[in-house]
Amino acid sequence: MPDVTITVDGKKVVAPAGTLLIEACKAVGIEVPSFCYYPGFSLQAACRMCLVRIEKMPKLQTACTVPITEGMVVVTESDEVKQARKSMIELLLGNHPLDCPVCDAGGECELQDMTFKYGAAESRYMEGKLHKEEQQWSPVVFFDRPRCILCYRCVRVCAEGMDVAALGIQNRGSGSVIAPNQGDHLDCEECGMCIDICPVGALTSGAYRYKTRPWEMNHVGTVCTHCGDGCKTTLGVRRCDTGMEIVRADNRDKGGINGDFLCIKGRYAFDFANHADRLTQPLIRRKGKLTPVSWDEAISHIARRFREIRDLNGGQSIGVIGSNHTTNEENYLLQKFARTVLGTNNIDHHRTTDFAAFARAVAGKNDITASMRDVASAPAILLIGNDPTEQHPLLAWNIRTTVRLNQSKLFVVNANDIKLRRQAASSITVPEGREGKAIAFFNGDDSAAGSLTGSGGSDDSLKQFRDQIKAQKGLIIIFGSELKGEDVTALVNFGAGLGAKFICLGDYSNSRGAADMGLTPDLLPGYVSVNAPGRFAEEWVSLPKEKGLGLSEMFDGAKQGRITALYIVGSNPVVDYSFDPAGMSDTFIVVQDLFMTETAMMAEVVLPASSSYEKAGTFTNTCGDLQLLKKAGDLAGVRSDFEIIVHLADRMNADVRKLVPFGQGVTADMGQSRGAQSGEADRHAIWLSANNLESRTSPFDAMAILDEIQRLVPGYDFSRINLISGNDEHVHAAEQSSAGKESGLVQIVPARDTLFTSGTLGRYSKILNTVVENSAAGREVVGSH
Repeated sequence: MPDVTITVDGKKVVAPAGTLLIEACKAVGIEVPSFCYYPGFSLQAACRMCLVRIEKMPKLQTACTVPITEGMVVVTESDEVKQARKSMIELLLGNHPLDCPVCDAGGECELQDMTFKYGAAESRYMEGKLHKEEQQWSPVVFFDRPRCILCYRCVRVCAEGMDVAALGIQNRGSGSVIAPNQGDHLDCEECGMCIDICPVGALTSGAYRYKTRPWEMNHVGTVCTHCGDGCKTTLGVRRCDTGMEIVRADNRDKGGINGDFLCIKGRYAFDFANHADRLTQPLIRRKGKLTPVSWDEAISHIARRFREIRDLNGGQSIGVIGSNHTTNEENYLLQKFARTVLGTNNIDHHRTTDFAAFARAVAGKNDITASMRDVASAPAILLIGNDPTEQHPLLAWNIRTTVRLNQSKLFVVNANDIKLRRQAASSITVPEGREGKAIAFFNGDDSAAGSLTGSGGSDDSLKQFRDQIKAQKGLIIIFGSELKGEDVTALVNFGAGLGAKFICLGDYSNSRGAADMGLTPDLLPGYVSVNAPGRFAEEWVSLPKEKGLGLSEMFDGAKQGRITALYIVGSNPVVDYSFDPAGMSDTFIVVQDLFMTETAMMAEVVLPASSSYEKAGTFTNTCGDLQLLKKAGDLAGVRSDFEIIVHLADRMNADVRKLVPFGQGVTADMGQSRGAQSGEADRHAIWLSANNLESRTSPFDAMAILDEIQRLVPGYDFSRINLISGNDEHVHAAEQSSAGKESGLVQIVPARDTLFTSGTLGRYSKILNTVVENSAAGREVVGSH
């Protein structure tokens, strides 16, 4: 729409015609207070706090409902406006309990802030306040009715944003009250969005209530460790006896690719990090029993055994299994350690989708992958397979948002009746396992329709669906693990002809990063073939040339005696792949993990590792969006996977400087780290970091490996200053890959987690295991990693 010019408090403001007045003011830094208004949701005009004076209008107007027009003259701060706002606060405080000292919202309460600003310090009422007992609506949602100011934010975010409508309004007028959909409890997705969006302390968190105050915590913005969407979560941490305890998670600063959205796992399932069953001491099996030992003894024992096995049987007798939850830097370092120190390409991880096939399909096609931000504004989306509501909640949120706000069109191809069909402009149901046939039909093979119409459709409806898709502009095609190998190639060929972009869905927080960083037996980082290593061979010098064994092949080889050692980092293949550990008693197995998993139980050495909330580095989400991970929590006794690998390489007499390119600079403080000049030193540090010039003086500095990733990995040439500023960077490793032809059948094992399960981490999350829906959902896969 064309821009119009208005005057606000004597200032000229230019904004598109039709923009809400409250948003136009906000864009130029003029604050108009509100309780009920929230961007992206329907207008309520319930609180009357945003009253302003508009010239030629007979009375004060609500800025949250008035669109701007050319020449409008507005006054947002005058004695009249201030008195009106003060009067509204007096009404709200009439029955509001004055329990700020114990309220969880104290220090973050919008009503508290407005009371301080407008000075409604005295009440005109003599009657006693109406008291109601606090209600528990679910294990994570508590409601304190007297605190509620009836802004209806919670009702709207649940109905419009989440498409759940678990909250509603009972009665009318002064008797109105917020009520759950089951009378006395909630039946919902337990996302907690209603709690974070509440401007007061009426809705509070069962995980955080009465534990601490906002100013008693450090707030660290990092990346959620659960699904593959890569939501930013701000962790509130405080000191405890064992280190730094995580007390709360939210995203109230609306930073990151998820805006203000978080699902139940991002908001509450941080509690696994504080679980009493966390491993905190290295263990070595002696006389059949795992016995606590020192870190020095454990590292020395592993290094000696690995060195003996490598020198006696060769590197091909050792297998390495990585993780979907470790950072990019740790994944890169692990595969580099395997290939240059152990001398083996036997390296793999739990593959939840076929990222390698996707890389082969899009290789050489520029700007063909979509970011998570692209989804939020996409004019058209084709979703094939997967259930984003359960497995990719942020993706589902973005799809619902763009359909609701931008009238985007969603097309669904699925074997199940997934929730997102409600938003679909058109959808087809295909028999399970025949998604590939649908792709063949999209590519013009009408004979494939015969295998699809058994689900109740017809050839004509399928053709109409295909024609609708072909007519869309700006299409984003999103597909799950149902498509693999040649089906992915066929889909890319179809979509490329339409100018579409693609997203391949993987299940865990760094599944994409694990694939990008080369945790595969036939591909180096950036999907570079081991047969044509290029710059990696120049830099690393010594590399095994033959393709290694995949994960299943390694376990089969261990039972046959060909694999005599397994190094398993943050993975639980015994559960993920339903392996029978029988017959592996002669295999030297090392496991480093957070908990005593089924795989760790059969190990000779178990090492306690840090969670992703206790380390720094980067994650790459399922769309290829790179984000910075910051250390929040801390637990005595554990070490990061990065540190463990470096110590292990050192004890194996490897050149650590070649493994981690550190020590290439000097520390020159110049006395500026203290006193009046410390701010200047901080500015220098930021500039050096942004320009990749700061010295790397420690082999445990993950950023030293990130430097190498930027230098060597195709598609990872990103803006460092944008990354360290807390923004996401979309990388293009898949498009710039040189993987060559498929080297054999790849075993893809989807995690099939739900909103209330998250592999091993979910098993140790008290919150996930106490929500009513967890038992109702039923775990199809228990404890996959």
